[in-house]
Amino acid sequence: MQKSRLEAFSDGVIAIIITIMVLELKVPHGVELAALKPLLPVFLSYILSFIYVGIYWNNHHHMFHSTRHVTGGILWANLHLLFWLSLFPFTTAWMGENHFAPMPAAIYGFVLFMAAIAYYILQRTIIAHQGPDSLLAAAIGKDWKGKLSPVLYLLAVALAFVNPWISSSLYVLVALMWLIPDPRIERVLVKRERE
Repeated sequence: MQKSRLEAFSDGVIAIIITIMVLELKVPHGVELAALKPLLPVFLSYILSFIYVGIYWNNHHHMFHSTRHVTGGILWANLHLLFWLSLFPFTTAWMGENHFAPMPAAIYGFVLFMAAIAYYILQRTIIAHQGPDSLLAAAIGKDWKGKLSPVLYLLAVALAFVNPWISSSLYVLVALMWLIPDPRIERVLVKRERE
């Protein structure tokens, strides 16, 4: 099965997720700069989630660039990832509207954790289909960021009940780890093309 439909569908879902998130930013009623102050938590949570969606979109693109064909299992694993990503607008809005309160901050982290697990499952499903010598398997290698991120999310979920700002700082830390596009797949693709 060709991968183009999966990529087009995923791109569309991700575009809708970003659109829904931006619609949560309500226009203030005042014209002074001070009218924006109450919106600051909502805007900060939007920025963080926009970065996360961008990271997933970027890495998803690279992952499928190294994928030759898709199977039914890959389609379902991709839908599993999209399900968790589709919850980003809800948890982003809830956390922002409630000024990073403990429960919304913890649920936000839980959704980030589940999206990371879903991404891992999608990677493993592709590698299982394409084999241990595939481009993706070679590019991922030890994947320390992929293993560390879920641990930090779980830590952040627990710390949300101690201090939500600590958990939010961990969410920012993980985003910063992934912000620079992962060059592993590109390196492996270039290397294999030269061979």
